[in-house]
Amino acid sequence: MLNQTGILIKDLKNEKEWKEAYPVMKQLRTHLDEEQFIQLVQEAKQKNDYKMAALYDNEKLVAVTGFMPMITLYNGRFIWVCDLVTDSNCRSKGYGEALLDYVHKWSKENGYDIVSLSSGLQRVEAHRFYENKMEYDKVSYVFLKRL
Repeated sequence: MLNQTGILIKDLKNEKEWKEAYPVMKQLRTHLDEEQFIQLVQEAKQKNDYKMAALYDNEKLVAVTGFMPMITLYNGRFIWVCDLVTDSNCRSKGYGEALLDYVHKWSKENGYDIVSLSSGLQRVEAHRFYENKMEYDKVSYVFLKRL
């Protein structure tokens, strides 16, 4: 379980803070260079109300999440977790759980009853975490076609 001493979760609201999160986010989004990352965060924030939050342990950024409100006929109003990653040197310390708990709390406080996400097929450990630790239900497959 996470020891709360020295732990801070903070909303990242500007380019300077996003750049600080980039090295950790790059571990999940390996295809993005820093410039692409910043451009996509800015656009997602403006157009989709994308939010980014980071977990700091003793002032060191060790995990980051990105999420946004969505509306679909399937889920109605819900929160979509776009990104969730813990620095590879800091895993299994409760940071991912703390960030998802933060997203859950934010969601409830803002009138959203559902949090949803997708996870790459190869991320078996992540699936175990979502299903067993965080009690998410596996409800669908996500399909993608590049045009």
